[in-house]
Amino acid sequence: MPKLAFVVTEDWFFASHFLPMARAAVAMGLDVVVIARVRDHAEAIRTTGARVVPLEAERRSVNPLQAAGTVGRLAAILRAERPDIVHCISLKPILVGGAASVLAGVRRRVYALTGLGFLGARSDRRASLARGFVRAVTTGPLRSTATRFVFENRDDPALLGLDADAPDVAILGGAGIDPAAYPETPPPAGPTLRVAVVARMLWSKGIDTMVEAVEQARRDGAAVELSLYGKPDPSNPRAIPRATLEDWSHRPGIVWHGPTRDVAGVWREHHVAALASRGGEGLPRTLLESAACGRLSLTTDVPGCRSFVRDGLDGFVVPVDDAAALAGRLVQLAGDRGLVDRMGAAAAARVRDGYTEADVAAAVSRLYRRLLDA
Repeated sequence: MPKLAFVVTEDWFFASHFLPMARAAVAMGLDVVVIARVRDHAEAIRTTGARVVPLEAERRSVNPLQAAGTVGRLAAILRAERPDIVHCISLKPILVGGAASVLAGVRRRVYALTGLGFLGARSDRRASLARGFVRAVTTGPLRSTATRFVFENRDDPALLGLDADAPDVAILGGAGIDPAAYPETPPPAGPTLRVAVVARMLWSKGIDTMVEAVEQARRDGAAVELSLYGKPDPSNPRAIPRATLEDWSHRPGIVWHGPTRDVAGVWREHHVAALASRGGEGLPRTLLESAACGRLSLTTDVPGCRSFVRDGLDGFVVPVDDAAALAGRLVQLAGDRGLVDRMGAAAAARVRDGYTEADVAAAVSRLYRRLLDA
């Protein structure tokens, strides 16, 4: 039985996004193992039929010695498991998993870039040098003739010097969503336009810009409220401090609720999904989930967001860090509920055409078969 090894940073990340890929691989007859830092989600992964192998690695650390140690431990796991394909998900696992695959002699590799993080969100010299390094190693020493690259939007391949239409590049609709888990529902009644952000509480998500925009819209006379759902990520240097989130919650019309397990329930109670991202996205899952529920998106002109949201049709796309533009759209939407309804319906149709779990599972299964047949 051919074996597939997923390499990912955290078990929760795999459990929240990539279980359909594991199920699809098991369904096509592969022996599947997920290698990740294990905390509380191993059992959810095992329900797909995959095995879980723990690999301790601190996601925030950039210490070269620690990275080298992680590469060595992962290479030992790969030698013991002897997978036919290694599928590395997100940037750090691509670098670490790619190096470990070289050491372990695994030639069939899938590098799935789910977003560039700060490399895509920043334009300073440090980010430019880092992008150059990532481009050099992923398309150089970590690339074999049997390496395939997976992206979630058509902008990101160019940052690695790749052509989005090349035969070794695939563009997937994110990780896919299950429409049955996020049913389309009518927007809530009431005079107030209710806006929500469901995301990790990171500065790169533009949470502060959205807070500023809602405050501006309220000053302009719009009946608008903002709900924030998510938690700071202690392993991410861009995490917003809890004290800041609590301060925002003391401002009129703004509430930070912390994390939620009922995302569909959030969208039943809100009209607009907001994500004022500063970049580094792949294809934000929060936009897929909210669209499936029939909610329009208010987002920014960055890769991943602009590729999914069609400006003026199923949402609005505004410049990055432009709180005034966001506020203007909020005022417009607060005064035109018919537009809110029409855009929400268009979003629900959009996500069901190429962005479901079934769509993504079929695409990734074809990728695995071609690699195994090569």
